[in-house]
Amino acid sequence: MTAFLYLTRRVLQAVVVIVIVTVVVFCLLHALPGGPARGILGPQATTQQIADFNRAQGLDKPLPVQYYYYLRTLLHGDLGTSYTLNEPVSQLIQQRLPKTLVLTVLSALVGLVLAIPLGMWQAVRRNQPVDYAITTLSFIVYSTPVYFLGLILVLVFTQILPWFPSQAPQGDTLGQVLSDPAGLVLPIVAGAASMVAVFSRYMRAATLENLSEDYVRTAKAGGSRRRAILWRHVFRNSLTPVVAMLGYYVPVLFGGTLVVEQLFNYPGMGLLFWSSAQSSDYPVLLGCVLVISIATVVGTLLADIVQRIIDPRVKAGRA
Repeated sequence: MTAFLYLTRRVLQAVVVIVIVTVVVFCLLHALPGGPARGILGPQATTQQIADFNRAQGLDKPLPVQYYYYLRTLLHGDLGTSYTLNEPVSQLIQQRLPKTLVLTVLSALVGLVLAIPLGMWQAVRRNQPVDYAITTLSFIVYSTPVYFLGLILVLVFTQILPWFPSQAPQGDTLGQVLSDPAGLVLPIVAGAASMVAVFSRYMRAATLENLSEDYVRTAKAGGSRRRAILWRHVFRNSLTPVVAMLGYYVPVLFGGTLVVEQLFNYPGMGLLFWSSAQSSDYPVLLGCVLVISIATVVGTLLADIVQRIIDPRVKAGRA
């Protein structure tokens, strides 16, 4: 029952946050210069055209009524229409979102696969030269902007060592993008680099903390081998803070993906957001913000659930 109450509480919190996000996006839409009509129709629109648009879209009604209609259209999957591409925003996002999710998930997986064992390895070799060297390298990578790191990768691995293409795979479908795995290497590395630097530090700290616990000393006194202690006991207990941080790192992943996609011309949400910002296509911009915000909330919720599965000691009161 406790687990059910915990899950129910977290889901309700996520719903509340999503509603707040819709309110913020709604306010941003009405904060556009000249209002939504001017932002969508452009600066050349006449007063009569703006009045007709407001009447047709219900923008001449009180704000609470407008928000009700806005929320209703969102529940039906209607995010508006791009006035530069003349396509529904939901259709544009539907085409681009799977590609961004693939890039984000692959970057996260690569980052975690490298960061977790690296952090444990550093903890076991604490204060040794290799620990200091990896720590220094982690700080350098973490403090390096994603776009600059991407430029270095392009320079090294496309010019000096021509191993990979400088441009990400192109295509309208996810299958076309995945058909060129070599083109995905540099975008994934650029997206995973900072994650390796951050999560290896968290894993190192968590492993060091668990190595000093009584259960480790008891296992050693019982004759358990060091490797068995690390992977059967310390590993699982050290994952809890890492999983918790993963949920809060989702916005950083999406933010880095935006830069990576623009840098490598990857046809995902980030490139769509960038090109829409260049053309002041507000419906697309706000649609992207809404979808990314909801994905962030869902990612945080899933991280909390996984954390509860890994460590049942997490109580609903701590959520």
